[in-house]
Amino acid sequence: MYNLTDRNIILGVSGSIAAYKAADLASKLTQAGARLDVVLTPVAERFVTPLTFQSVTGRRAYVDMFDTASGASEQHVEMARRAHALLVAPATATTIARIALGLAEDMLSLTALATRAPIVICPAMDPHMYEHEATQGHLETLLSRGVHVVGPEVGRLASGHTGPGRMSDVDTIIGGLRYVLGRDGDLAAKKVVVSAGGTQEPIDPVRYVGNYSSGKMGYALAEAARDRGADVALVSGAVALPVPYAVRAVFVRSAAEMRDAVVVECADADALIMAAAVADYQPAEAIGQKMKRRRESFSLPLVRTPDILAEVGHRQGLVRVGFAAESEDLLANARHKLEEKGLEFIVANDVTADGCGFGSDTNKVTLIDRQGEEELTLMPKHDVAARVLDRVVTLVQAQGARK
Repeated sequence: MYNLTDRNIILGVSGSIAAYKAADLASKLTQAGARLDVVLTPVAERFVTPLTFQSVTGRRAYVDMFDTASGASEQHVEMARRAHALLVAPATATTIARIALGLAEDMLSLTALATRAPIVICPAMDPHMYEHEATQGHLETLLSRGVHVVGPEVGRLASGHTGPGRMSDVDTIIGGLRYVLGRDGDLAAKKVVVSAGGTQEPIDPVRYVGNYSSGKMGYALAEAARDRGADVALVSGAVALPVPYAVRAVFVRSAAEMRDAVVVECADADALIMAAAVADYQPAEAIGQKMKRRRESFSLPLVRTPDILAEVGHRQGLVRVGFAAESEDLLANARHKLEEKGLEFIVANDVTADGCGFGSDTNKVTLIDRQGEEELTLMPKHDVAARVLDRVVTLVQAQGARK
């Protein structure tokens, strides 16, 4: 993942039953390329052992700041100094209070006091504890200092109670960490609009004309833009994907709805990436009631849908990127679309190629602009998104230099 690779992350684990989830969190952060140092509170060690974290990270986990044999008595200073972020998950009411009050009573709170890196807190506790005035006051204090809080979620807890206090799921926490790490990125203070998914053009109340788009490429692009500090507006068709953390989603169904949303969002945007598979045609007129299966056949007149890129136009300062999903004459068709719509560049892919079809987690694309073509190898879609954003950054910065 773009902004986790080679980052020094401290994972603080405090004494909650949710501590078992921290092992999965540590594993996924390590797989994403982060260098992870795990610090447990003494109570957390009753739920999950340091050996567990050492097994998934390949690095020593720390508990006792007075353990001179492990070097922990001095290690917190070095970890705090080199850290890019401190992530506390789970964060109990006690740990939140210690960090808010600056109490260095264990190695985790000591490290939190010593570091100047961004801090991300993921609360996990009983609803009554979370809602208590003391806990809320400590969280307000931390927020006022720039600490980022992820969660908690509402749900059933180990105590049997239901309410706010459940630690956010691992993917959400990673999204929150990536958001915080990217806040000063090369798209900070820029707005990027990304369209994703297919559109549904109604035939009657239960049927529509559509396509196979999963939205995965567009959602990966939204995450990649967020990871570089952008304010991201994701204009999405109906897809079965979770909205990326800290990305504002606008859901639409038809091409006309997508056109309206994209035009509004682009009014103050720096870049538009049209990754959506917008239907080219729609029924000339939607039928008001469900059509009955009483005829052997029927004809469905179709008319063209709005050309969104054309309607957005060439507003000064807006970088426009298109996608061309083709099944034949890939480069010729993509270059025609590039010229016809006056785009800065276009991303072309053959949807019939292995690993490149709708719904796949990988893609093989060619980036085309007026200077030439760059063919990328088959790679995960989040890697494709990073390569696309590399170009977007260059173009946005060039536009800014001309203003």
